[in-house]
Amino acid sequence: MCTRVLWRTAGQPVVVGRNMDWKQSLGTSLWVLPRGAERTGVGGGDPAPLRWSAAYGSVVATAYDAATTDGVNERGLGAHLLWLAEADFGERRPELPAVSVSLWTQYVLDRFATVAEAVASMEAAPFQVRPQGDAHAGTWSTVHLAVEDAGGDSAVIEFLDGEPRIHHDRSYTVMTNSPPFDEQLEHLKRYEGFGGELPLPGTTEAADRFVRAAYYLDRLPPADSPARAYAALLSVMRNAAQPFGTPDPARPNISATIWRTLADLTNGVYAFESSYSPDIVWTHLDRVDFGRAARLDVTRDGLVGDVTDRYEPAEPFSFASA
Repeated sequence: MCTRVLWRTAGQPVVVGRNMDWKQSLGTSLWVLPRGAERTGVGGGDPAPLRWSAAYGSVVATAYDAATTDGVNERGLGAHLLWLAEADFGERRPELPAVSVSLWTQYVLDRFATVAEAVASMEAAPFQVRPQGDAHAGTWSTVHLAVEDAGGDSAVIEFLDGEPRIHHDRSYTVMTNSPPFDEQLEHLKRYEGFGGELPLPGTTEAADRFVRAAYYLDRLPPADSPARAYAALLSVMRNAAQPFGTPDPARPNISATIWRTLADLTNGVYAFESSYSPDIVWTHLDRVDFGRAARLDVTRDGLVGDVTDRYEPAEPFSFASA
């Protein structure tokens, strides 16, 4: 489930949207996570947990206040964790450091300012991502990661057959779910406008959403202001969204869109829209105190517009361990 779309055009801010599609509430909150935080990638006596200190503060959207699923850091790097049924993280190799799925997105936001930095680090110092169960949904977290930066660079990182596959190119602006990314790119070539003859597909299957998002992104008219750019990209995200409804047991990779985010990586704005509310809220990162943790309960009544000053100091949440 989920869709991520990156839009960059000369003279406009670099903006990225993400739909979160899931079969139930994730108990999502928005958090400010500070610089300097010390983190351990996995617990439970793992022989070689990845350890790091946060070089950058970030604003993130959580799942159950136990995992970072989406966010942006103060340097304009965005990261988004999306479902991938084919993900295979392999058996534990104790010679490599490890990080839980719950911390994978946060590790990238904590440590890197650009996509190139993140990719170079992963190639030079490989690590393993360790899967974990979601007790709320009764499933394992099989996921892949999209990252992009204020310069418009982009990468998609997947683990297949126990090995990382890094797709790094500015042209990789759309990501959904199954099949794996290289197969999505081949599938896209079958459609009108991308080298093929098939008409634009209309279902909410991940491969169809990939084609449709790429098609409408390619045809967005230039925006004359940041606000128009936000509205334009949101129109694409809403086209790729799944309406309310009971999840179909025969189609486990399709669920309702429960929230979406939009990040302006150029101007440092992170917006959040719940499907259960008619209002959008946003945070200006240049006014955030990244010296301490703070939380925003997005279910509070009366939240609309600029909520930068509505976060409340809080003890940082504990990340779930693999």
